[in-house]
Amino acid sequence: MPKPSEADLLRHIAREEPLTATVRAFRGLTRERLGQMLEEAAERLDANSAEAEAPAAAPGSLPTAEESTARGATPRLRLYSDGAARGNPGPSGAGAVLVEPGGQVVAKLGKYLGTQTNNYAEYMGLLIGLKHAKSLGAKEIEIFADSELLIRQLGGRYQVKSPTLRPLYEEAVKLLNDFSRVKLVHVPREMNAAADEMSNRAIDERL
Repeated sequence: MPKPSEADLLRHIAREEPLTATVRAFRGLTRERLGQMLEEAAERLDANSAEAEAPAAAPGSLPTAEESTARGATPRLRLYSDGAARGNPGPSGAGAVLVEPGGQVVAKLGKYLGTQTNNYAEYMGLLIGLKHAKSLGAKEIEIFADSELLIRQLGGRYQVKSPTLRPLYEEAVKLLNDFSRVKLVHVPREMNAAADEMSNRAIDERL
């Protein structure tokens, strides 16, 4: 069995360990945020390792098309998704924001949905984000949403009993299967402000 890297160990801890003692020791820290911090640390280790292993380019030289493709062979994106319904059901909108691992925003998306429920809008926010990420060539995706229902249904912890949500769930699963790596994270509402803004703009501006 190959020796695990430090990044592999951090990712395993983030996925498998309960981390309850650490969460209790630091007031205000949630399990989801701690997992996110471990994942971010793993990404930094991967990036540093890749830089150390990459051959130095000749002064003034540019990468060839082949080299550029190889370096971008497994692009990763973070997807922040949300949905809003005023009245539940009522006027609703879906929102999604795609971000590179370094923090640069790639796209802000919004879609007006008409009269729908909040859960329907949450799924639609996810779907428009996944479709756009796929169109950008992303191979790995990290999903951050403040809907516990959505995250736990996709993670297999909750059943999908609603006949309205079932087809949206099935479409989401199909899209997720196209990615080589998927991470699902439930975050507090305040950590999902950008996607929330887009879902409300979709209602206000009929995007």
